[in-house]
Amino acid sequence: MKTTRKIIKIDEEKCNGCGLCVPSCAEGAIQVIDDKARLVAEKYCDGLGACLGECPEGALLVVDAEAEAFDEVAAMAHVRATGHVHTGKGHAGHASAPETGAATHAGKALPCGCPSSVIQTFKPQTACDRANTPVSRPASGVSALTHWPIQIHLVPPTAPFLKGADLLVASDCVPGAYHRFHDDLLRGKILLMGCPKFDDAEAYVQKLAAIFAQAEIQSVTVAVMEVPCCQGMPVIVKNAMALSGKQIPFKVATVSTRGELLG
Repeated sequence: MKTTRKIIKIDEEKCNGCGLCVPSCAEGAIQVIDDKARLVAEKYCDGLGACLGECPEGALLVVDAEAEAFDEVAAMAHVRATGHVHTGKGHAGHASAPETGAATHAGKALPCGCPSSVIQTFKPQTACDRANTPVSRPASGVSALTHWPIQIHLVPPTAPFLKGADLLVASDCVPGAYHRFHDDLLRGKILLMGCPKFDDAEAYVQKLAAIFAQAEIQSVTVAVMEVPCCQGMPVIVKNAMALSGKQIPFKVATVSTRGELLG
């Protein structure tokens, strides 16, 4: 039975058959056939779009279309039958495909089979934990991350850690460049990450707008690099606010390519 839902669409004219999208799909829904990436079966595609950022040609899109309903059981059976290797990053690796079905949280199946989308909230350090932290390990060595996932595409607007949060929307390169990212930018905030240059900007606008509309966000800090391609992230966030009809306190933190916090 077909229904209107989100599903991957592949532009064959743009596709060069590189295959980078294949291992990024946990359900093995994409294969390279006759030198083109093709959807093996509609029922294997969950519409999550984990493959989007891996295509160097921009040949992949998530669209709303009439398609066969996603069949998680069939998709996992397909993964086992084909020996599909899912790395979670779209590059060759040695990670095994999931064998037990969809990721779950509190005993409930999530709407996709991707283990990276399991919603988790990490408990903060207790006074006892802090007292037992080795003296040789400085406080700045403690991660400020309080939840998972952090990739914008993977975070549902209903995620419990978003409720009433102060958001940090960071471009992917920022944590690699700024050595005090956790202490100076992340602590006390909920992290969402993405790349304004290589990812689907419009999809980010839609997702963030849904988050702003539903989650009662208190403030948004956007952390970007000083390079021109990174300046799309504040625009994405502003467009999402406009779409959501919300006015949320907003500021930008910029990091230089030498790893200095500019402001």
